[in-house]
Amino acid sequence: MKSDRSLGNRISIVVPVYNAQDYIRETIKMVQRQTYENFELILVDDASSDKSTEIIEGVKNEGDDRIKLIRTAVNKGAAFARNTGISAATGRYLAFLDADDIWKEDKLEKELAFLKEKNAAFVFTAYEFGDENANPTGRIVHVPEKLSFKEALSRTIIFTTTVMIDMEKLPKDDIYMPKIESEDTATWWKILKGGTIAYGLDEVLAIYRRPTKSLSSNKFSAIRRIWGLYRKIAGLSVAASLFYFVGWAVRATVRRL
Repeated sequence: MKSDRSLGNRISIVVPVYNAQDYIRETIKMVQRQTYENFELILVDDASSDKSTEIIEGVKNEGDDRIKLIRTAVNKGAAFARNTGISAATGRYLAFLDADDIWKEDKLEKELAFLKEKNAAFVFTAYEFGDENANPTGRIVHVPEKLSFKEALSRTIIFTTTVMIDMEKLPKDDIYMPKIESEDTATWWKILKGGTIAYGLDEVLAIYRRPTKSLSSNKFSAIRRIWGLYRKIAGLSVAASLFYFVGWAVRATVRRL
């Protein structure tokens, strides 16, 4: 699909990069293969100590002016890197991608069409778990048609790499991520708590690479993070937190079977 280069239809893609030399070249090439071509790829290198920036510069020098590199002097984490990318975004639409995850080639095209069809501010899609080499495992996370704040509390189903936002409907100040653990989930809850409804496209358009020892696979860490979100971000009482926690635990277990 050929697309114009107008800002009104541009998708700004924000990618936090930290020691991603094993993935980043293919990540950039994957985005370049998207059927929707009106994008800017904002790569925020968070003070990597490997060859990530050299690889990015090498691809940039091949002449694609849609690729932008921002380098930070000190490592400050994914939330800071994403916020830096959000600040630099010039398009109307915003998408997130982690450096080691995979998009289907028509991800941007299909998701933007869905967002426009729903006249939505915030959409997300289904995804499939991949192994450490991003090979699909057959474990698919299906998503609901709509997701409200209360519904989101018991199902952390929004995968950041599948999110797309219309920044004419949600200003950047509403999208900036807090500098806490699970900053992405905290951001989605903050947006939904403000009354926005998220719309789900139940089609697998992304692969979630899951290394054997990933942060999200640490069960005790996940429990601590989700409990902290209930108390500090959602502002729930202990009783309400327990109620939603049980629902979250059941859904999280089923999703990983």
